[in-house]
Amino acid sequence: MARTTGSDGEKTEAAIREAAVNLIARLGYEAMSMRQLAAEVGVQAAALYRYFPTKEELLFTLMREHMEGLTEAWEAAAPTNAGPEERLSAYVENHIAFHIGRRHATHVSNMELRSLSPERLTQILRMRTAYEKELRAILRDGTEAGGFSIDDTGLTAMALIQMMTGVIVWFRPGERLSIAEVTATYLSMTMRLVGAKIGGREERHVHEHAQLRA
Repeated sequence: MARTTGSDGEKTEAAIREAAVNLIARLGYEAMSMRQLAAEVGVQAAALYRYFPTKEELLFTLMREHMEGLTEAWEAAAPTNAGPEERLSAYVENHIAFHIGRRHATHVSNMELRSLSPERLTQILRMRTAYEKELRAILRDGTEAGGFSIDDTGLTAMALIQMMTGVIVWFRPGERLSIAEVTATYLSMTMRLVGAKIGGREERHVHEHAQLRA
């Protein structure tokens, strides 16, 4: 009989994924054992293999779901009939919010690519390329429209992705800066990096927009 939504099997699988993300982020993929994971979830080690036949299958699932979630979040956040500046602001806001909310999953996705087989690595990298292609398109559109001043679109996109994702390394909720303040600051840095030709009114809009969406 097929499992229904919210069944014990689905809850167990979700618990395995959550525990695996936390353990891998803390210990590293190679150091984490399936026995440790089973103990964390509260099941027999053999039960894990009903959900994930291999340890690598588990890691691949975590990475794939992370990229699927990021892509879906951007599709939901992407403004329609908007200019490059507004689209870039939305991209930055969504990227930062998504990764701050999934700190451990982001760490695993960035640090454990080396642990995937070539075939699975290729699949994850293709998903990343498709997501980052959206940013490159925004940067190209802004440059062609005259709103951005960018010499190398690909290099600028890489710099922005690294800068935004790097937020998880140092940001901690409840410390000096709020998510809204961090986002507003990163938006300002982003606009300067792309040479956006915006004045005081537009810059205030960027800050206000970030704070409203936080």
